[in-house]
Amino acid sequence: MQTFLKAQAASITATLVDFLITVALVEIFGCWYVVATVCGTVAGALTHFLISRHWVFTAGDGKIHHQAIKYFLVWVVYLMISTGTIFLITNYLSINYIISKVLVASALSISYNYFLHKKFVFK
Repeated sequence: MQTFLKAQAASITATLVDFLITVALVEIFGCWYVVATVCGTVAGALTHFLISRHWVFTAGDGKIHHQAIKYFLVWVVYLMISTGTIFLITNYLSINYIISKVLVASALSISYNYFLHKKFVFK
């Protein structure tokens, strides 16, 4: 249970980084929300990888390049699922991109990321 809670704390931190960058790019710099979502997700992924490797799963002993490759594979699928779902929810349900992002990030954090990071990336 402690690992799950730490993973959720890491996800929240990474999500904050992700959202800050996404919202700043859209609201301050006028970027299209899909491009901003990708940029925010990249920044969040880097944050999450480092926190997960060193604090959540204490996998700092493992070879970083092996973990990075596995993380990247999991993350690419996450990026496609999250960006596509955010686009669909925002465009076809007319829900604000921030609300769409919150819904998608919350659902994927528990259902997708935690399981794959624990069982595949940082095992």
